[in-house]
Amino acid sequence: MAYAFAIEPAAFTRFDEESELIEQCKEWGLVSEKAVKAKAFFYKGNSLNIACNIVGLVDPMTAVIELDTNQLHCIHPSYLKEMQAANYSQRGAALTEDAAVTDELETAEPEEKPAKSAKKVKAEVISEDGQAAPAEKAPAKEKTKKEKAPKLELPEEKVKMKATVTEFTTVPNNFSDTDDEVIIYEAVSILDPAIEVGTAWSSHSATLKKLELAVGDTVIFECKIVAKKLSKHPVPYKINNPGKMQKVTD
Repeated sequence: MAYAFAIEPAAFTRFDEESELIEQCKEWGLVSEKAVKAKAFFYKGNSLNIACNIVGLVDPMTAVIELDTNQLHCIHPSYLKEMQAANYSQRGAALTEDAAVTDELETAEPEEKPAKSAKKVKAEVISEDGQAAPAEKAPAKEKTKKEKAPKLELPEEKVKMKATVTEFTTVPNNFSDTDDEVIIYEAVSILDPAIEVGTAWSSHSATLKKLELAVGDTVIFECKIVAKKLSKHPVPYKINNPGKMQKVTD
């Protein structure tokens, strides 16, 4: 019997390897930094207590789990972590879980409202002989259309990439006391097939911190790249779970 509460993702990144799952679980605090194997997780919302599997993510704040009915369900990693406690309380779970699946890293840009048309005013110019003459109409402004950059066709599988670190920053996390740390890259390109991406971002995970990256460092790595805008930054693409990262030296 299917669960009516299940919130299935419209699209998500599936973990193809156990190493990807373990690395992401470390970022979410679901396993220890020394973990080498994935552990069992339990979903305890909606008066249930059932085993579930983490199969992917929508974004850094939305995990995708597979329930015992094979249904996919979106959940915030923090609430999934709370559910692993033996004394987990159901109180307020439904409300908080609904809020947790909101995409916090991708904020919709408000549409600009068209300005109200000005009232038409008849202007008259007084000529030398005292007669009123119609005012000359101002020349119409030429309308210019902004050309949108063509949308990139990104590979769905893992690819080898090259990028240069341009900034370390943070973005708000409404479900945590601390902000999420991210890295912004420039001169981002896919090596095979050769595709120029431009700018992209990734989570500043514990693994990446061990590399002690600095602004200006050029790196090569393997990852999946998706169209995912960084909140409050004009960075349209996200690098998911970069692996085998190495600094490029001259």
